[in-house]
Amino acid sequence: MENTADRFLGTEPVGGLMKKYAVPCVISLLVGALYNIVDQIFIANADYLGSYGNAANTVVFPLTVIALAIAVMIGDGCCAFVSLSLGMNAPEKAKRSVGNSVVLTAACGLLLCAIYLIFGDAIISMFGGTVNPETFRHSKEYFFYISLGIPFYMFGQAINPVIRADGSPRFAMISTLAGAVLNIILDPIFIFTFKWGMMGAAVATVIGQIVTAVLAVWYLMHMKLVKPSLCDFKPENTIIRKTLTLGLTSFLSQISLVAAMAAINNMIRKYGAADVVFGQEQYAQIPMALVGIVMKFFQIVISIVVGMAAGCIPIVGFNMGAGLKSRVRDLFTRLLIAEASVGAAALLIVELFPDKLIAVFGAANESSYYTDFAIHAFRIYLCMMIFACVNKACFIFLQAMGKAAESTALSMIREIVFGVGFAMLLPRTFGLDGVLYSMPLSDILTFAASLFLIVRTYRQLGGAAAEQNSPAVSTVGGR
Repeated sequence: MENTADRFLGTEPVGGLMKKYAVPCVISLLVGALYNIVDQIFIANADYLGSYGNAANTVVFPLTVIALAIAVMIGDGCCAFVSLSLGMNAPEKAKRSVGNSVVLTAACGLLLCAIYLIFGDAIISMFGGTVNPETFRHSKEYFFYISLGIPFYMFGQAINPVIRADGSPRFAMISTLAGAVLNIILDPIFIFTFKWGMMGAAVATVIGQIVTAVLAVWYLMHMKLVKPSLCDFKPENTIIRKTLTLGLTSFLSQISLVAAMAAINNMIRKYGAADVVFGQEQYAQIPMALVGIVMKFFQIVISIVVGMAAGCIPIVGFNMGAGLKSRVRDLFTRLLIAEASVGAAALLIVELFPDKLIAVFGAANESSYYTDFAIHAFRIYLCMMIFACVNKACFIFLQAMGKAAESTALSMIREIVFGVGFAMLLPRTFGLDGVLYSMPLSDILTFAASLFLIVRTYRQLGGAAAEQNSPAVSTVGGR
């Protein structure tokens, strides 16, 4: 019997569907990004933590991104698999993907938590935490408690896109929002009232993550379109492999960011020590703290960009599965315009108001070197944000179409070849500024490759055969 509950994805106006799915997804990802950013804002404005706490937050941040990378690989892959399956009227495969994804996420969360707790000191050192003793001490304290919350964090982040694929983007948004709001409420209480320092910031974050995870469990027990039974939770290699393949781009875009941050943090530590000002121990943590802050602002922008693109995954997957190529083409056009607009707005903010941005992160409590380097970093590091936004949209849209190979290759070129490569090479010539130049140069070169794929995708989605009665792709179930 044909499943018609989700047919609206192939009939309702594309613009309306984009708003319905993308807006809650944007809010969900923004709220998720705010977990770490809110911690950093409160830490920065606590005079007993200041730039040391900021630097520690920057050290630990990529370690939370590792957890996020695994979670979104499972969650986004499941979301794409479910959407393609429903478009091809194969609900049984959709249910098995959800069940397998739940089991896989729980197992990965517990394993990563154990690794972090056992090898904490070595991992912190690997990500630049030894810039000075005070930064290392704060990093250890923050990382220990954050590690305890890793299983909850990963579960909430992985199930969020599954909830969207099930046709409930609003609930996905609310579940993430509930945890983040609680974190915002608890942070000032724990940091300023109880004086718990880095532990307080971490505990507030973990409590919020637990709330989001609990709401995700509740939704899994009340799903609408895809209702897995007990047998669907039995691991099945074919389903897991296909799910992870579809989510590989999401994983690589996050994990490669970790590699870039590790390279950047270590280059900052190395070349900051050779700087006249930042070579002094009392200022050594400033460049690391500030580059972390600049990257957090970028994360806010990218959360909007990724949210708009990821929100379109169920729409793209269903219409590709149903062979409705002209609708996919229309959606692609709307998405690219929206992403470029977000990049342009963000660019104006960082170029015109960098002093206002850094004021939020405790500049009043720091030396003039802090503010001067922050303004310099904002204006250079983020000067090609329009290209960065379009690139990210291209990665995710190709993934949603089932083009995992193209999407993965483009993501790898941007994040590993360019992102890590330039971060390692440019400081040899330009010192600390070389770290800042690595970002815009990577985005310019990646845009050239993205443009080629964008043009090719338009050609593939156009033509007389744009609308077909049979599925246009055979990504579900293998080739």
